[in-house]
Amino acid sequence: MLHAKLPSIEDTEGSEVPEGLPAVIDAHVHVFPRAIFSAVRQWFDTYGWSIRYRMGTSQIFDFLLSRGIKHIVALQYAHKPGMADYLNQYMAEKCRPYANQVTGLATVFPGEAHAAAYLQQAFDAGLGGLKLHVHVQCFDMNAAYMDPLYECCRVNRKPIVIHAGREPKSPAYPCDPYTLCRAGKIEAIVKNFPDLKICVPHLGFDELPAYRKLIGKYDNLWLDTTMVLADYFPLDAPIQISRYRADRVMFGTDFPNIPYAWDRELKRIKAAGLSRERLDRLLRKNALDFFGLSQ
Repeated sequence: MLHAKLPSIEDTEGSEVPEGLPAVIDAHVHVFPRAIFSAVRQWFDTYGWSIRYRMGTSQIFDFLLSRGIKHIVALQYAHKPGMADYLNQYMAEKCRPYANQVTGLATVFPGEAHAAAYLQQAFDAGLGGLKLHVHVQCFDMNAAYMDPLYECCRVNRKPIVIHAGREPKSPAYPCDPYTLCRAGKIEAIVKNFPDLKICVPHLGFDELPAYRKLIGKYDNLWLDTTMVLADYFPLDAPIQISRYRADRVMFGTDFPNIPYAWDRELKRIKAAGLSRERLDRLLRKNALDFFGLSQ
């Protein structure tokens, strides 16, 4: 997909959640320390798209909360060994002032020595799950070294958000996501760990039909909508979110690493003609269930 830089869209942003929508949880927001954020933005400027919102972590939280987002799930990932413990401490510290409004997820570098111990320490510090990114971290999600991480999450009753969809593909990644990412690999995990909750972002883009079938088959698998309902990526046909299992898809944005207005996807969801009950599940209730959040 990312064989050339994609365009930015100068669409108008709203000052609040679009009128008429139920309460909204953004289940996919990225935060990093300043130096890592700078590197992420430089990568996107070169290989992806121009990021519209260039903010620090607390600014990100304040921006979304001030516009009516009721709860934020903050994600991070370690792109090399030796980073996870620092990033987990950073996440816990930044989320502490927003205890009832932000849930921060931990990171580990798969295959690194003591990864499961780092993860347990992060859970003990109050982090609410694990975020993994196959494209960036270049790991085999079915390798034996992953089992202690899955088991740690299972025992602690913490979910995993894992970017396991094959897109967006880029020659700038250090590995080929089409080799490492397949819906069948995720299916093996949800079968082997039936009481472990897993979410695949971006509806599993680009294996959309396969992931839609998997959430119909397995109760411990969720998807999120991040970026794929925003009418940004070129798709063969528009996604009909009403065809997806209603209790297994949740809303996310990828904020702030997006090339368009923060509420673009919400506007399109509002226009999709979903029932009030389905909107409430998509925008709020499914995230409550997945992350174990209080009302």
